[in-house]
Amino acid sequence: MKTVKDYIRTIVDFPHEGIMFRDVTTLFADARGFRMAVDQMLHPYAGQEIDKVVGLEARGFIVGGAIAHQLTKGFVPIRKKGKLPGATISEAYTLEYGEAVMEIHDDAITPGEKILIVDDLLATGGTAEASIKLVERLGGEIVGCSFIIDLPDLGGRERLEKLGMKVHTLVEFEGA
Repeated sequence: MKTVKDYIRTIVDFPHEGIMFRDVTTLFADARGFRMAVDQMLHPYAGQEIDKVVGLEARGFIVGGAIAHQLTKGFVPIRKKGKLPGATISEAYTLEYGEAVMEIHDDAITPGEKILIVDDLLATGGTAEASIKLVERLGGEIVGCSFIIDLPDLGGRERLEKLGMKVHTLVEFEGA
């Protein structure tokens, strides 16, 4: 019987030499694999109150939209700076070589709403941490963070758990 991990392909030396890129497009392209991933991402939150699903750019939009549909809840995108058309709030975070900024519409979340944050990959946790801060600044209460892939060697799970987040991942891969 196939697992979610069986649907994820590894591309060597992409986007740079020495990187083992975990490609979820092969998971998304397979109806059974995609459904399995969505169901498993939701499983720990069964019976919990969730008002909105927040997906992180870009592959988080794919799983986030599917999860929001499954729950019959709204979907909120968190995007890179300059990509959202309305009034936004932003949060900067550090990358290996510099800084990036994530944004959310300033009216996307009402204080007290229960939020599930989703993305395809948890690496260092920088993007997820910035997203958590954005949701919390709008008054959202995060019920959990769900990812398809965890790269535990990069410390993202620990980073988010130190913020008090419940982190759920489906598969792990060693290295970067």
